[in-house]
Amino acid sequence: MSVLTNLQTRAAATPARIVLSEGHDPRIVAAAVSAVDAGIATIILVGPTDEITKQLSDAGSAPSDAIRIEDPATSTLTSEVAASYFELRQHKGVTMDVAEKQAQDPLVFAAMLVRNNHADGTVGGAVATTSDTVRAALQVIGKAKTAPLVSSFFLMVLPEGHPSGRGGMIYSDCGLVIDPSAEELAAIAQQSAASCRALMDEAPKVAMLSFSTKGSARHAKVDKVTEATALVKEQAPDLNIDGELQFDAAFVPSVGESKAPGSDVAGHANVMIFPNLDAGNIGYKITQRIGGATAIGPVLQGLAKPANDLSRGCVAEDVLHMIAVTALQAAHG
Repeated sequence: MSVLTNLQTRAAATPARIVLSEGHDPRIVAAAVSAVDAGIATIILVGPTDEITKQLSDAGSAPSDAIRIEDPATSTLTSEVAASYFELRQHKGVTMDVAEKQAQDPLVFAAMLVRNNHADGTVGGAVATTSDTVRAALQVIGKAKTAPLVSSFFLMVLPEGHPSGRGGMIYSDCGLVIDPSAEELAAIAQQSAASCRALMDEAPKVAMLSFSTKGSARHAKVDKVTEATALVKEQAPDLNIDGELQFDAAFVPSVGESKAPGSDVAGHANVMIFPNLDAGNIGYKITQRIGGATAIGPVLQGLAKPANDLSRGCVAEDVLHMIAVTALQAAHG
């Protein structure tokens, strides 16, 4: 079974309530219909009722118990959203007038439905920028109490028949934390390992990536990675992690055996932790554009409840994958 098929099958085993903040977009509507047909989720589409109803009709569907429309301009939930936003943000100087205006923002409205338990997770960013989408998630849903930070990852799905024999990997952090400290890098590694279990249903093997393998180079940048690796081993002794490793040592069994003999992770890693956003962002795009991998993300981890971002160049299938990811995150707490 392919990674994407497995993702949808497992999501359908625990359907979630997912709110989509850009319900007027035809890609979003098409994905919503597909998600409901696949049994992955029930959907709330946020946006103008008339426009969404037309889009649903064009997609051969209609509003129902499984696909509900909530228009912030007319919804019975808008006053609740405004009051909750005011209570949440008044310490930042937000007045009730401002809160009422913010309740009309689809990103804020959708995130507040999640915060107030009208939905289990939210997906946006097909139209809105990443910064706006992530800001709404951070301000409204917020960081989980137990999480040291909020980070992100991409689920990288390799082409079928890839010579490595692998289906997919977790790449982190490729979208949010610019230059993590050793402590933050250790937290990102542990969050990403949990995401691997939740989404790929695999035991994580975590590679802490660098331009050095096991002391082949000496530099403060390498020291950060080795320090982070040591912290994870101390904080989560049962986690299978190794570092510092170059990417080839982490990915290719023969190279791993040569450069890091005796390592259970080298050559077999399915979670790749990059030392900074430069490396992570470049790495995932190379894997996607030259390697032919499908990149699902950025997926946020460390939030109190799931909220995820889409690329503005996404297609309906990408949105469907992200709905499935968000549903699985909700199921795994």
